[in-house]
Amino acid sequence: MIKKFIDKLLGKPASPLGKRVEIPVSEHGIDPNLLDDRAVRVVETLAQGGYEAYIVGGAVRDLLLGLRPKDFDVATNATPEQVKGLFRRAFIIGRRFRIVHVVYGRGREHEVIEVSTFRALLVNEGAEQVKGNEKTSKAELVGKSHVVDAEGRVLRDNVWGPQIEDAARRDYTVNAMYYDPQRQIVVDYHGGLADIRKKVLRMIGDPETRYREDPVRIIRAVRFGAKLGFEIEPKTRTPIKACVPLLQNVPASRMFDEMIKLLQTGHSLASVDQLRKQGLARDVFPILDATLNAKGELATDAAGKFVRMAFEDTDRRVAEGRSVAPSFMLACMLWREVEERWGRNRDAGEPTVPALSMAIDAVFDARIGDISGRGKLATDMREIWMMQTRFERRTGSGVYSLVEQPRYRAGYDFLRLRADAGEVAGTLADWWDDFAQGNEEERSVLLTEAREATKQQPRRVPKTHQLPRKEGGIGDVRAAPAEEGEEEGDEAVSSAPKKRRRRRKPKSASGAPNAEA
Repeated sequence: MIKKFIDKLLGKPASPLGKRVEIPVSEHGIDPNLLDDRAVRVVETLAQGGYEAYIVGGAVRDLLLGLRPKDFDVATNATPEQVKGLFRRAFIIGRRFRIVHVVYGRGREHEVIEVSTFRALLVNEGAEQVKGNEKTSKAELVGKSHVVDAEGRVLRDNVWGPQIEDAARRDYTVNAMYYDPQRQIVVDYHGGLADIRKKVLRMIGDPETRYREDPVRIIRAVRFGAKLGFEIEPKTRTPIKACVPLLQNVPASRMFDEMIKLLQTGHSLASVDQLRKQGLARDVFPILDATLNAKGELATDAAGKFVRMAFEDTDRRVAEGRSVAPSFMLACMLWREVEERWGRNRDAGEPTVPALSMAIDAVFDARIGDISGRGKLATDMREIWMMQTRFERRTGSGVYSLVEQPRYRAGYDFLRLRADAGEVAGTLADWWDDFAQGNEEERSVLLTEAREATKQQPRRVPKTHQLPRKEGGIGDVRAAPAEEGEEEGDEAVSSAPKKRRRRRKPKSASGAPNAEA
């Protein structure tokens, strides 16, 4: 404590600068076949422009582990403006950290190489301070390059510096290495290669101070521990519990993105287990609060089995190199709460479809809130959930339009998962799978079988609601509106006999009633 106090008085950075070590290919053993050609092209273009450039961060870590990185980032001593001037399609983005996106290709096949400028290692005591966060203090942040909030969290960090300082301001040693694909050397300032070989996750500098600079580093420790199977070093782990409250001031959108990364890296179950071990499974992510029990674990009932199967399916798809949509996974995680609210709304007298729509809105407001990208996410999740009511109806022309919907496959996969978890009959999912893949004759047979099965089911009596009897008046009983799927002509129970209206026969041109044939 005394040393930290003296360092603070002297303005000494929380992170040591380290010592530059160049590791040759004979020692690091990176396979050039795992490199991305476009990332290498970015490094070469910057070098030809007279700048230093390296592949950096998690990509280097994965290469050293013999894995093919999902994303490639590049670090350079060129400023964002200088980087932008070297590439035809390059865009400067970000306020907290200004970086450049170099874009190759178009449409779904496009690739983005993120290029950042080496940043200086600064002490927070020399930074300007604001009271709020990125959203509440926008006006105060304009034109400033180094700003922190009241807790020491960095809101702006756009002061450029040498590579040795850039390495010191990174979070973990395993993420602070630089790879030059032209010379095939790894530059290591903090013993990152040694920690990779020991499978240890170690913070650069004083862990508590680094967590205060960016509390999301706590979540990153959990993610790397789960993804890589690394042990969090004791000094790095000790301050985590005390620093968890700092996450409350992180914008909801950023926390949401970090949760998605946790659960979609192919190690979702391991991530949930790691969250529980570090005391982060509850009261950190509202969506997980709706999914996990009080102990921070998946329940052992049908609801817990359903979510577990969704996580296992996500992990399997990632392992197979297939795409995963956050909307599907989140729809699975929040389905139980949607279903419970849906049931309460129907019990209160709401028709089936409006009751479900109301439940979806309530769950979204409670668990997801106002985040960027909510509109697209909400649309996809709503379609998956609303399809579940349509799957129950297997008659009429609606079945044809349903299987032609763009999101049908996601809706069906959700139904299949419900069936596998024992929530709905497996025969229902089988029927839709057969119908979607069948020819016209096969579909006709399936529809006939469904109609026959429907006829054998007991007829559902519509609900009625009785209005209170006025004092001195006559009571009135009115039938509730027919729920979707019920016939409009179903008769409601009534306290008075219905009056029959005689139907007049149409007159002929001569004015006389038409004679029946």
